[in-house]
Amino acid sequence: MAEADGKIVGHILFSPIIIKSAAGKEKETISLAPMSVRPEFQKQGIGSELIREGLKTCRQFGYDSVIVLGHPEYYPKFGLKQTDTWGIKDPFGAPAEAFMAELKEGVLEGTSGMVEYPEEFNEL
Repeated sequence: MAEADGKIVGHILFSPIIIKSAAGKEKETISLAPMSVRPEFQKQGIGSELIREGLKTCRQFGYDSVIVLGHPEYYPKFGLKQTDTWGIKDPFGAPAEAFMAELKEGVLEGTSGMVEYPEEFNEL
């Protein structure tokens, strides 16, 4: 969480997910979703700091990749690339440029398939 003046102004959440190939092979990874910053605190670097610290923590917990469905003009600055680079697909039908991944360069080489999210991601 991010705080300012004793108030929560932003948060980030990571959830374990898998990438499942057509052959049934699974790769464990983690999803960055959601991340938010209160509108009056946006454009001050809070979201970027949440992401940098979140990715650092993911690495510390042993994750070598991360998946995000988000703004294609925002997340590449954190080293994330379109998942179609590896043949990784999202279950939501999002535009290719909005579905991104990576954390440790090269770790997704040879990985392809559909990302499977926890059931909670399917509920509105």
